Amino acid sequence: MTDKSSGTSDDASPAQQSSAVAPRPDLGSRSDSSTLLLPFALAALLLIHAALLAWSAAVHSPNTDEPAQLVAGISHWQLGRFELYRVTAPIVRLTAAVPVLLAQPETDWRAYRDSPGSRAEAAVSQHFIEANAPRIFWLITLARWACIPFSLVGGYLCFRWARELYGPAPGLMALALWCFSPNILAHGSLMTTDAAGAALCVLAAYALWRWLRFAGWRAAALAGLALGLVQLTKATFLVLFGLWPLVWLLWRWTADRGARGGVRGEAAQLAATLGVALYVLNLGYGFEGSFKRLGEYEFVSPSLAGTIGEGRHSGNRFRGTWLSGVPLPFPENYVRGIDTQRKYFERKLPSYLRGEWKLGGWWYYYLYGLAIKIPLGTWLLFALALGWRLSGRIRGGARSAGEDRGLKMEDEAEGTEDGEHRTSSIERRTPNAQPGGGRSRSSRRDELVLLAPAVAVLALVSSQTGFNKNLRYVLPCLPFAFIWISRVFQRVEGRESRVESQTKEPGRAGPARQPPRAWRRAFHALAVGALAWSIASSLWFYPHSLSYFNELVGGPARGHEHLIHTNIDWGQDLLFLKDWLDEHPEARPLHLAYYGPVDPKWAGIEHALPPRMPRPDDGSSGTHDSRPSLLAPQPPAGPHPGWHAASINTIHGHGWPIPDGQGRRVGVSRSDYGYFLEFEPVARAGYSIFIYHITLDEANRVRREFELPELLTKAEGNGSRTVGNDRQSEIQP
Repeated sequence: MTDKSSGTSDDASPAQQSSAVAPRPDLGSRSDSSTLLLPFALAALLLIHAALLAWSAAVHSPNTDEPAQLVAGISHWQLGRFELYRVTAPIVRLTAAVPVLLAQPETDWRAYRDSPGSRAEAAVSQHFIEANAPRIFWLITLARWACIPFSLVGGYLCFRWARELYGPAPGLMALALWCFSPNILAHGSLMTTDAAGAALCVLAAYALWRWLRFAGWRAAALAGLALGLVQLTKATFLVLFGLWPLVWLLWRWTADRGARGGVRGEAAQLAATLGVALYVLNLGYGFEGSFKRLGEYEFVSPSLAGTIGEGRHSGNRFRGTWLSGVPLPFPENYVRGIDTQRKYFERKLPSYLRGEWKLGGWWYYYLYGLAIKIPLGTWLLFALALGWRLSGRIRGGARSAGEDRGLKMEDEAEGTEDGEHRTSSIERRTPNAQPGGGRSRSSRRDELVLLAPAVAVLALVSSQTGFNKNLRYVLPCLPFAFIWISRVFQRVEGRESRVESQTKEPGRAGPARQPPRAWRRAFHALAVGALAWSIASSLWFYPHSLSYFNELVGGPARGHEHLIHTNIDWGQDLLFLKDWLDEHPEARPLHLAYYGPVDPKWAGIEHALPPRMPRPDDGSSGTHDSRPSLLAPQPPAGPHPGWHAASINTIHGHGWPIPDGQGRRVGVSRSDYGYFLEFEPVARAGYSIFIYHITLDEANRVRREFELPELLTKAEGNGSRTVGNDRQSEIQP
């Protein structure tokens, strides 16, 4: 019978068998007390994490995705349809919509429509905002709070997997990295799919790992359930259907011959895992359009539509082929959502990196983004883990006698599954143990399962260079990295333990020579310092975690020089602008160019648009309407004195319609508000809205740089009168 947890079999040598299950020596009351405190430390970290998420969810305004995600979730419950926001799967929306439905929001489905490639959620969400404003802020907060459990699950799994691989201290370290990561704090407080996807991805990988170690039908079913749940967050995880069989093959190939189970039985269980996952995926959509034939779809992406005839907007390259009649085991809107996303990536869209705009993206975009948006303390921990992994000096963590007793009690409480081998909890909690305390082949296989999903997601997303906007697409890589990094808190042995010396086989080399005790203490002090640095750096900028950038680029104040869009500005700081205006009543009238889904008037902010730069293609003079006769006299284009505020995305020319202060939305070109970069902001709302107080001299200085006519003391054509060169201006009605 095979023992899959320790990599041994019944015909292994007695020394091997005894060493795999031999209990650790009693390390004293200090270890016992540490074990007893472990649940309290776990609960404390998770409670702190939940509180941080809840506060961040309450103080930030809706981002550009959330109203559309929320109204789509409401449509799933009320209408039983899944067309809205089909580019992502529905589990997060369904969860977020539950407390909102209990609050009885107003709904308006006038703009609901469906056609190949359509995105009706944008128009439907605007009607939803208008019907519920200004209550929209509270409804989004409720939806966000409903999604906090996803992040708590992710944190717990980081703890549990790291503890089972490396020990209790690494488990708490992995949990701390998750709980205080600025990227997790940012997205875990939103009702979008990124943090939930990361959490359920690590759940799916952990369930697979458990099945690989303790193969059985129950473990296979649980692995299938977890795989199906992660499919209901983002279509990115479709790659796991191909990755899981590959990981299984590599796991078998790298196993000791005596530790390999029956290939037919394991293959049948793996097939069951994939089958359960498909069932869960289709169940999440209510089996809407499941098993629709491939030839019956209307696709819009070139790779699936093929050549589209003149006057048509969709097609199907498989129609008329032998594949046309093949039923797809996926929900219809899941497939159509993938097709719509493929259209965006294949046609190429403008992307921004380090001040450069270009059509399409960069293969290194996500690597660069990770380098500057992950705390430097975390990167230092990664370097320590990599160095000690290569040196092979870190040993499996020692457990206390109290922990051993607790694990034995688990063994007594657990039953065996049909036809399965019973593996003790002590063996399960020390998967890397081997005679002499050295690294086992099993530990390398464990790391294969741990790191494979992160590598696969990073490679897949980086290969899609049609456009680059969102570092959040690689958020699922983080929990796996946190678990692997936590190895630096394993025990570092300085000499052979009593168990190692007793179980060492004759003629077998002893442990590698270890560094001096003082050096080991310095290593651990450096690891603790790096963890503290990482946490402090994140909390220093909290609750503005979405805009976090590390010290390498000057923090979030300089982040926009490197990345924009959801990496720094998602429309989340409107309420912080309102708070600043309440504290500065002199900042009136306000000219605001706000990137976000909610009209600032619903937050109590009255504004007008700042004058924009003239557009060479239309010869305009700064007017935002093609009906100048219906408007009051407009100011000349370019910088003007007065109070101004502008979102980072708007300044850098991200093409999103912005509220004009009169109940409409107007388009923005790349050159409209770039002139604000020539001024130094006097304040910031969060780190995504810059606030300016521009004097006449400052305005004219920049106007000269852009070869625009200078303004007189009384600005021409705008009814504005500037008093001297001080920072006071008055705009007459």
